[in-house]
Amino acid sequence: MITVGIIGGAGYTAGELIRLLLDHEEVEINFVFSTSNAGNKLYQVHQDLLGSTEIVFTDVFNPNVDLLFLCLGHGNSSLFLEKHKPASHTKIIDLSNDFRLVGDAEFMGREYVYGLPELNKEAIKRASAIANPGCFATAIQLAMLPLAFAKKLKEDIHINAVTGATGAGTSLSATSHFTWRDNNFSHYKPFTHQHLGEINQSLNQLQEGFGSNIHFMPNRGNFSRGIFATAYTKYSGSLEGAITLYKKFYQNQSFTIISEAPIHLKQVVNTNKCILHLHLHEGKLLITSVLDNLLKGASGQAVQNMNLMFGLKEDLGLKLKATYF
Repeated sequence: MITVGIIGGAGYTAGELIRLLLDHEEVEINFVFSTSNAGNKLYQVHQDLLGSTEIVFTDVFNPNVDLLFLCLGHGNSSLFLEKHKPASHTKIIDLSNDFRLVGDAEFMGREYVYGLPELNKEAIKRASAIANPGCFATAIQLAMLPLAFAKKLKEDIHINAVTGATGAGTSLSATSHFTWRDNNFSHYKPFTHQHLGEINQSLNQLQEGFGSNIHFMPNRGNFSRGIFATAYTKYSGSLEGAITLYKKFYQNQSFTIISEAPIHLKQVVNTNKCILHLHLHEGKLLITSVLDNLLKGASGQAVQNMNLMFGLKEDLGLKLKATYF
């Protein structure tokens, strides 16, 4: 059994991670760390876990687990690791943005591999530390990677993407209250979202010298979970050729699927899937990408990376069914 510890156990991504790991046949949760909830049962925070577990939050860190998941706010993972050093054999999967960029990937003697399996699967299998990708970044990269691989990104990329309320985390803000979100829609961080760095980095990994602009407009939707992203760029070729390119690129991937019919969010919510759809119009290729921001965009992908790191079947514990109705 793989013994795991979870740091920052009270948030949305930690809750999803706990749900997945409780049902994972190769995992034992050793501890869930939360200073603000120490002594409380997990189900007192993640109320759906009532009857599923009697695990109690703790503020005691065990450095000797096989794997440490960091579910902390951005910028806090490095601070935690400076104060709580895991054992040399302990693998790490960090769900924050602390180690995603090449310049930040080396920390305290570890090299963090960027954990997008569709891009870095073999490196993930050998890694002792993973920087789990961002949710918007996952949806957008999966939409664009085949074009970068074929060296077909020649012009600017235009992206419009909508995320649900869980994308903002559990901390309340003016734009996360129900009365603000309900029947509402808005953009935020136009053209400057923090995930642009990792998106550019991955596209350059496959298409060296990629330097076109990515015009990214992130939006807040009035639903709980999911990302619906549309990206378009100039493309010289047929729709049939593009579909063939995408299907070939993802043919050995467990969770990225090409649909020839238009797609929508209910196909992926509560699953670890990313579904893509292609449409060609007057020399512009439109790629639609949908995924669950808490699963393929965060905790599901983290479990996918764990499976790869420990030599397990990539989809173990992740054969989840969409909540369609």
